[in-house]
Amino acid sequence: MDLIGSSIIGTIVGLIVAIALRRQKKKDTPNGDKEKTLELEKSISSNEEIIKNLQSEKNILNAKMESFEKLKTENTTLKEKLSNTENERNSLKTKNTTWEKEEEGRIKEFKKAIDSTNTLQESLEKEKERLNDERVKEKEVHFDNMKKQWREHEKDVENHLQMICKNNVITYISQEEFPHARNKPDNSIEIMDQLIVFDAKSPANDNLSNFSNYIKTQTENLKKYAKHDNVKKDLFLVIPSSTLHVINQFTYNMSDYNVYVITLDALEPIVLSLKKIEEYEFADKLSPDDRENICRVIGKFAHSTKRRIQIDQFFANEFLDTLHKAKQLPKDILENVIQFENSEKLNPPMEKRNKPILTKDLRDQTEKIKKELEIRDIPGIEAKITFKEKDERTEE
Repeated sequence: MDLIGSSIIGTIVGLIVAIALRRQKKKDTPNGDKEKTLELEKSISSNEEIIKNLQSEKNILNAKMESFEKLKTENTTLKEKLSNTENERNSLKTKNTTWEKEEEGRIKEFKKAIDSTNTLQESLEKEKERLNDERVKEKEVHFDNMKKQWREHEKDVENHLQMICKNNVITYISQEEFPHARNKPDNSIEIMDQLIVFDAKSPANDNLSNFSNYIKTQTENLKKYAKHDNVKKDLFLVIPSSTLHVINQFTYNMSDYNVYVITLDALEPIVLSLKKIEEYEFADKLSPDDRENICRVIGKFAHSTKRRIQIDQFFANEFLDTLHKAKQLPKDILENVIQFENSEKLNPPMEKRNKPILTKDLRDQTEKIKKELEIRDIPGIEAKITFKEKDERTEE
C-alpha cells in the first residue's frame, strides 16, 4: 500500500510540475512554439489518462484493501478461535491424561481388591474344608468310640455284674459255668437256687435302624434259657445306653416268661432288688405284704428306669432341636458361640471301681440343692401327671 501511494504522489507531483512549466512557457513565449505546445498537451493528455488509470487502480486497490482488511480481521478471528481451540484441546488433553492416570490407579486398586477377594475366598474355602474335615473326623471318631463301646459292651456287662456280685455276696455264673449245655447266656447270677439270666446285646454296626427289631427277635430266642426249671422266668437283655433312643419297647410278656430290656446303669438296682428275695428261706413263706412290697420295689425300679429313659430321650430331642435352631443366629454371633463351645468342658463325676454310690450321699446332695434353691429364692417346680402319663403307668 505504501509503494502504490508513493507512485500516485509522484505522478501527481509530475503533473503539477508539467502544468507549472506549461504556464511558465506561455509566459516566456507568448507566441510559443506550437509543436512544443502540442507535445506538452499530448504529454498532459497522456498524464491525465495515466492519472485516470491510476485513480481506477487506486479504487481497485482500495476495494482490495477493504477485502484484505476483512480477510485480515477474519484471519485474526480464526487465529483467536484456533488459539482457543488449541487451549481447549490442551485442556482436554490434560484432563484425558489425568483421567487415564486415575483410571490406571482404579484398575490397579480393582485388581488388588480382586486378588484380595480371591485370597480371602481361597482362605474361606480352605477353612470350610478344614471345618468339614474336622466335623467328619469328629463324627468318625464318635462312631468309632460308639463301635468300640458296643464291641466292649459284653465285657463291660460281665465286669460290672461281677463287681456287683462281689460287693453284695452274690454268686456269679459265667458263660462257661452255666450248667446247661449248648445254649449258654453271656452272664447269669444265682439267687435261691435259681439262675437269673443277663444277656448282653449290642448293635453290629453304626446303623441302628434295625436294632429295635433285633432286640424283639432276641426276646423270642431267650426261650432256650427259660425252658430250664432252675432258670428264673424273668430274663434281662442288657443294651448300651447310647441305643435307648431307638428302642420302642422295654418289657415283653412271652406267656411262659418275661423279658426286660435294661441298660448297664440299671443292673445294680435290679440285682439288689432280686437279692431281697434271698432274705427268705423259701419263696412260699413270703407273706402277701412282702410279695407286694417286692413287686412294688421292682415295679418302681422298672418304671423309674423307663421314665428316666423317656425323659432323656425327650431332652435329647429338645437339645438337638435347639442346636439346629442355633444355626439361624447371625454369623458373627454363631462364630463366637462356637468358640465358647469349644472352650467349654464338662467333667461329670468319675465312677471308680469298688467305690459304691451310696444312697445317703445322693440324698445329701439333693438336700444341698434344695437349700441352695431356697437361699437363692428360686421357686420349685411341681410335677403334674397328665392323663397320658396315667395311661402309660396303667399300661406298665
